[in-house]
Amino acid sequence: MAKLRLDTAGVIGIMSGTSLDGLDLCYVQFNLLDGKWTMSELKTKAIDYSTSWRKMLAEAYYLSPNELSKLDLTYGNYIAQEAAVFIKEEQLANKVDLIASHGHTIFHQPQNGFTVQIGNGQVMADRLKMTVVADFRSKDVSLGGQGAPLVPIGDRFLFGQYEACLNLGGIANVSFELNQERKAFDIAPCNLPLNKIMREQFEKEFDASGSYSAQGKVIDELLSKLNSLDFYQEKPPKSIGVEWMNAHFYPVIEHSFFENIPAKDVLRTIVEHETEQIAKVLNRNNLNSILLTGGGAFNTFFVDSLKRKTKGNVILPSKEIIAFKEAMIFGFLGLRCLRNEVNAIKSVTGASHDSVGGVISYPSSV
Repeated sequence: MAKLRLDTAGVIGIMSGTSLDGLDLCYVQFNLLDGKWTMSELKTKAIDYSTSWRKMLAEAYYLSPNELSKLDLTYGNYIAQEAAVFIKEEQLANKVDLIASHGHTIFHQPQNGFTVQIGNGQVMADRLKMTVVADFRSKDVSLGGQGAPLVPIGDRFLFGQYEACLNLGGIANVSFELNQERKAFDIAPCNLPLNKIMREQFEKEFDASGSYSAQGKVIDELLSKLNSLDFYQEKPPKSIGVEWMNAHFYPVIEHSFFENIPAKDVLRTIVEHETEQIAKVLNRNNLNSILLTGGGAFNTFFVDSLKRKTKGNVILPSKEIIAFKEAMIFGFLGLRCLRNEVNAIKSVTGASHDSVGGVISYPSSV
């Protein structure tokens, strides 16, 4: 069992994003020396969701409370099973002090005071016989915050050499320092609508390298409608959840299909819209060195479009950092929770004060 106040710890961070592509697992050895955190022994694994798991998670929004509670336990078992395989494959049995699991977001309504990520921490702790930290967002939401984004604390301590960290996941979000305060917020949808269209229109999980988007043309009327969504006029802190997508973004897209706009043109227009919104934020804040991570960083058409619109220098790190930075940082958030150190920043989330988020589960005694 992990000890409190660890200055050296082996942590597995586990992330499931809104784009429903799968689980990311990342083992990192975190070391604190002279007040600075460093990382070593990076080991990673990406696990694609089966069709049945993707369907269950996508439809969980509509489950009854009892059914959702059951899925919470089942999904916790699933994550634990995959973590156990990862630990065995990488021979980490004696190196892991902590598992930190984001879980999968089913509801995110901070304006109504709640957020729900499934993947039961106690189930994981009991099955893996390890300390587990989960449910990172609820406490911040209870303090009036957005419960997101939480990655900026890792950006500050682990990637502080960059002026900004831009993540292209299901949602595009940014993190940067402004007037000695960390600022971060969701900018726009990113992979979420692109992957949805690829699955529904082309029976593919994603647009590899953006080849389908590149074949389309920008539909000005659709672009104007997307750019006119009220979210882009709101001031941070702000975040995007599935509920907002269902209520505001997807109806615009569905109307375009109703008007028989070709799917590739819709994809191309969404890319134009998203890169416009992202570049607008980067340029307005005069951000020069921008670390780019997340699955969208592998979409060369998207990245090239963004670079053309952005004044600053967009930097692509190693493939491991691109793909697993979020999982890595949730591991760091779990370690800070165990150390009783702030991992949710009020200047980012809008909460009444900084907090230590996460629920710690220890293995039940036999």
